[in-house]
Amino acid sequence: MLFFMEDVLAQSNKQVRVRFAPSPTGFLHIGGARTALFNWMFARKHNGVFILRIEDTDQNRFVPGAEDDIKASLRWLGMEWQEGPDVGGPHAPYHQSQRSDLYRQWADWLVEQGHAYRCDCSPERLAGIRAQQEAAKHKPGYDRHCRERALGKDIGPHVVRFKMPREGETTVDDLIRGDVTFQNVDLEDLVLLKSDGLPTYHLANVVDDHWMEISHIMRADEWLSTAPLHRRLYLAFGWDMPAIAHLPVILSPSGKGKLSKRDQAFQEGNLRVLVQMREYVKAGYMPEAMVNFLMNVGWSYGEDREIFTPEEAFPRFRVEDINPAGTRLPFEKLDWLNGVYIRALSPDDLAAKIKPYLTGAGLVVDDDRLRRVVPLIHERVKILSDAVAMADFIFKDSIEVDRDTLLSGAGSAAEMAKALRAALVTLGGLADFSHTAQEEAMRALADQLGLKVKDFFGAVRVAVTGRKVSPPLFETMEIVGRERSLARIEAAAKLLEQ
Repeated sequence: MLFFMEDVLAQSNKQVRVRFAPSPTGFLHIGGARTALFNWMFARKHNGVFILRIEDTDQNRFVPGAEDDIKASLRWLGMEWQEGPDVGGPHAPYHQSQRSDLYRQWADWLVEQGHAYRCDCSPERLAGIRAQQEAAKHKPGYDRHCRERALGKDIGPHVVRFKMPREGETTVDDLIRGDVTFQNVDLEDLVLLKSDGLPTYHLANVVDDHWMEISHIMRADEWLSTAPLHRRLYLAFGWDMPAIAHLPVILSPSGKGKLSKRDQAFQEGNLRVLVQMREYVKAGYMPEAMVNFLMNVGWSYGEDREIFTPEEAFPRFRVEDINPAGTRLPFEKLDWLNGVYIRALSPDDLAAKIKPYLTGAGLVVDDDRLRRVVPLIHERVKILSDAVAMADFIFKDSIEVDRDTLLSGAGSAAEMAKALRAALVTLGGLADFSHTAQEEAMRALADQLGLKVKDFFGAVRVAVTGRKVSPPLFETMEIVGRERSLARIEAAAKLLEQ
């Protein structure tokens, strides 16, 4: 039966304690960030505790730097934890690799109580069983060879497996999906403790969630298939199981498959979809926009409203309202949403945010020029890194110009070279190099030369910026400055005269 979590909380004095427990086997994935966000939102709503726990027992797949990336990404998103590896807490340590004695103690207890058994089957034997099952088209799984052998600790390298019931059913009450029932005959005896003495996720998460007093578990959909094992472990230990919810999987923008945890990014049609959070930071997405975006993936604020802050969302957030179905990542909306947040910045704030992207591209940025260029690009920037392509030429002493691009309008090379030479004379003779004085003089010159303003101004634009599309031409030239603008126009004229 599905109970509303708010009703359950109203009947209990138990403090809300939730955890995000990533494994440092890779950099933070957008799905992991969404899981962390929903846990954090729930804790904030109920004045609870948000815990960061590092599940680092998979030493074979450990990625150097992954833990630091996870922490940095969460903090970039504005999520702080009240307990964790770098802030401490009453249930330290918060690295599972430092809690191995606790897991071995409870694994031994399960064996002694008849709920688990030791298994010394070799990798070769297990591979042989798997091959036979595949050949016979049977469901793969351990054949329980060691279940009744009563092996002791002195048998050499071995694992500890849980004894799942062979008959009956196991039901897990999921806060999103309601009762989910599994036939025990379809479940296998999974490993709790590996031969290296470290636990699998199955044992470690149950032991840690109990001793860290976790009240609610919100985790990825992929763990739903092993939830009956976790339910049975709680029963074996005699512990109350926390309320649990399995969050919907995040699908690709097309909805045709789930996002890979190993990809930094992938191409789907015309979209380059970013997967790892560090790629969003590099690209220049705003953390406020990213949080807003992720809150919309699988949950809805309501009222057809897409733009809102976490503080506005907290009172409305209920785990029961999360859609259990796989959720398509609406990636095509992210640039639009990010642009909304960028346009809400003051010019000075935007200048401060785009400066690192410009300097990161090797440009020497003059702060006065930067402040002057921001109003010209503010409405067009969708991600902060856009500023490099839009304004890098402003901070360069010289630029490269393509001859064919210069001639993209009407007129021969000789005609456009002559026009650019005339522009040099006109612009060089202005007492006032303001954009209004430039435009007035250049429009008059276009009439005098018998040129279309579009073609004439287009050639000047390419000469000064190196591209056919740029911020407003004369405002741009005013920022570039008379000397550098004239030097670039002269260089372009010489290129056409060659």
